[in-house]
Amino acid sequence: MEKNKFNVLLTILGVLLSTIFLLSSCNDNGDEPNPEPTGPTAYEFPTPAYFPTNLNIPDDNPTTVEGVKLGRYLYYDGRIAGRTDCDSMISCSKCHVQEKGFVSSDPNGKGIGVMGFGPGTTVMPHVNFLYRIPSHFGWNGSVSSIEEDATAVFLLENEFATTHERAIKMLESIDIYPPMFKAAFGTEEITIERISKAIAQFMRTLISYNSKFDKWLRHEIPSLSPAESRGFEFLMSEKADCFHCHGQFALLSTYEFSNNAKDSVFVGLDDRFSITGDPMDKGAFLTPTLRNVELRNSFMHDGRFKTLREVVDFYSEELVNSPYVDPLMEWIYYGGTHLTELEKDDLIAFLKTLTDYEFISNPNFSKPADLDTGCK
Repeated sequence: MEKNKFNVLLTILGVLLSTIFLLSSCNDNGDEPNPEPTGPTAYEFPTPAYFPTNLNIPDDNPTTVEGVKLGRYLYYDGRIAGRTDCDSMISCSKCHVQEKGFVSSDPNGKGIGVMGFGPGTTVMPHVNFLYRIPSHFGWNGSVSSIEEDATAVFLLENEFATTHERAIKMLESIDIYPPMFKAAFGTEEITIERISKAIAQFMRTLISYNSKFDKWLRHEIPSLSPAESRGFEFLMSEKADCFHCHGQFALLSTYEFSNNAKDSVFVGLDDRFSITGDPMDKGAFLTPTLRNVELRNSFMHDGRFKTLREVVDFYSEELVNSPYVDPLMEWIYYGGTHLTELEKDDLIAFLKTLTDYEFISNPNFSKPADLDTGCK
């Protein structure tokens, strides 16, 4: 009796092992291949040292390989505003040029919309948006997300000057886009929400983290030059007084709003006060990052300075006092920090170490080679 039970157990075990072997053999031989993964592929972001780990990715717009690809095409496609005439095409890339660190290549640093005029302020760089928490964009912080910004530009007269319906109809007529929307979002349906989400996904991949300064921080190069090292010490000291707003090593900005003592009259400004109504926000604008600052053609929200030297001279000798100046401007009562000419040279030498040549030449951030709009 016991022997029969033992034999039964052996038989059951043999059947189980045979079944497992057969299933394994089918998968190995390709007779019954494992099912293909469905849905978009999660995008893997780099994790550079010293950078924040809290990321600005909304729950309803996860970053995917397919979404980023679609967003990159849309970012560079001048037909996105619903026009095919070469003189009237416009895209994000018209005002955000990779070789300039994704700011305007125009001499005044300001964007020019399809109607021939722009918003009147300089173009802020599309860089390191992935780490922008709290999330507020534009010089006065009127935009709360990248998706919101990408949606709004279509309707603005000083930017795309079109309608959402016109943009959608145009993209529906271009063969490459319905399949790309399906790959990114599951169906070929094109909506303004999906357009904006894809562009935002691409913009979150625009991460600059390989400047000379970054490589020095990571000990990938032995040292900065003597002038660059002195400039870094000045930036992080009370002497130059830069670090309060730009001392964060990764982002090189607090992304807070500040009146940095440019003016004493605040009438008709599109400043933070125009958004909040708080009198202490008069003349306050978002602090931009210093990354790739050497590449810009103009500086401050209105582009009043054309060179880094002019900017350093302003903070050194030309501060303008008012009741609304940020308390962190510790040298305001002296009219500036009063750097020597050598100190100014050293500070500028350091600022140039923040240029990320890999970022401005990365082919993954450039116009797709096979994107043909029929125009140069």
